Amino acid sequence: MHVLMCAHKLFIEKGFQATSIQDILDESGIAKGTLYNYFSSKNELLIELFKTLYQKMEKERNDLLLGQNPSDINIFVKQFELQMETNRANKLISLFEEVIFINDPELKEFIRQSQLRMLRWVHQRFLEVFGEEKREYLWDCAIMYLGILNHGIRYYTMTHDKKLDIHRVVQYSVNRLVKIVEDVAESGEVLVEAESMARWVPQEGENELPLPHAIAHAVSDLKKGLSGAAGYDRLAELLDFVQEELSGKTGTKPRRFLVESAMNCLNRDSIFSSECGKECRKLQELVDQFFVSEDK
Repeated sequence: MHVLMCAHKLFIEKGFQATSIQDILDESGIAKGTLYNYFSSKNELLIELFKTLYQKMEKERNDLLLGQNPSDINIFVKQFELQMETNRANKLISLFEEVIFINDPELKEFIRQSQLRMLRWVHQRFLEVFGEEKREYLWDCAIMYLGILNHGIRYYTMTHDKKLDIHRVVQYSVNRLVKIVEDVAESGEVLVEAESMARWVPQEGENELPLPHAIAHAVSDLKKGLSGAAGYDRLAELLDFVQEELSGKTGTKPRRFLVESAMNCLNRDSIFSSECGKECRKLQELVDQFFVSEDK
């Protein structure tokens, strides 16, 4: 981690291409042999730096969903603002722009996969915000949203003395996107089919999320399915309790016997099982996985 931080500092100050391996050795104070034990090249070091920063950002971005409704578009706005603030604080955009044309196959593939990963995340969040009924249009909408945002950033900074108002640009782009979703759904037009995108952007399973986040998603899906059902308030209260206990935000160890009791009450409820049987089983599986991981 120390050598990554030193390299990051130099890449920002001098630029990636102008920074030599010797510069990194001098800044970090480590021997060349030690460096090459971990990284075979400067490009490999850069890829590891990007991965480290992205993993931290993605965790913080996911944490904004804990205890929140995934369908709330304002949470999506906050997540994207956090991402852009991270990019700005770490000068990631300028670094990306500098290295994107370097003729290194591994670096090119990493950049391509990073772009697809971002598109996949936006598409998944749009499914949560706009609903399954608009699924077939949301790849197009995710692509258009990123286009509006990226070009908005470029021309906004160009015309505002290189100063970027992140909230304004993100909120503007999201406001336009909402209208676009309505328009494409009404028109029925699809440019990029979901089947085609599935070959290029394979979906990550829900279980690849950290378990508290996956549980939050499952609870949200269940509450949507139960909306308007008899006894909704009581069932929603039990679901909220399970999510809160397993969120990691209480500061105390989850009370397993209380969570299991709440899940038993839910599973025994005839309305709950008849309305949301599949989603209920999914939540039970996630809760079981959570406690298996706790026991290890």
